Amino acid sequence: MTHFFHIHPDDPQLRLIRQVVEIIRNGGVIVYPTDSAYAVGCQLGNKHALDRIRAIRNLPKSHNFTLMCSDLSELATYASVDNPTYRLLKANTPGPYTFVLPATREVPKRLQHPKRKTIGLRIPDNKITMEMLAELREPLMSVTLILPEDDLPLSDPEVIFERLEDKVDVVVDGGFCGFEPTTVVDILDGVPEVARVGKGSIQPFK
Repeated sequence: MTHFFHIHPDDPQLRLIRQVVEIIRNGGVIVYPTDSAYAVGCQLGNKHALDRIRAIRNLPKSHNFTLMCSDLSELATYASVDNPTYRLLKANTPGPYTFVLPATREVPKRLQHPKRKTIGLRIPDNKITMEMLAELREPLMSVTLILPEDDLPLSDPEVIFERLEDKVDVVVDGGFCGFEPTTVVDILDGVPEVARVGKGSIQPFK
């Protein structure tokens, strides 16, 4: 059974946040709002949940997953960055950006790009997501919720529930989200390169 939780975007109910986190810890797959579009996520390193997300999105094994983080304190655990890169990330987070960085050994290989050994990291500017991450106390493994037959992310939580009922464990209704995914910025050799233009401005990375 798929749960449908209405969570207030400005004042999230802690009781519901804790229920969502408990489902994540028990291997569940959730749909939740971000500051760009809705995303689908699960616990870091849970292979079965990861396979469910791959099936929902029809993703190839080469697809880069994103670790949704609460702040930059988690950065060094999962990505290798130099001081200029850290300053760039600090100046542009939280926000609608996904940063593709060299992964550390703490990142399971199945989450990394198989050839480039990279991982996407993101710190969203969304109260519901930040409350979930604070309660979870670890990053959430995520991808944007774009279904194989669609060109844009799903935005209406009621429609998401109708289309994904019995395929995910929770749909978190945090109101309508946008249709734009994040701007993706590759920073592999200390030099930022915009790989996808999305909601975030590309000006800081020129």
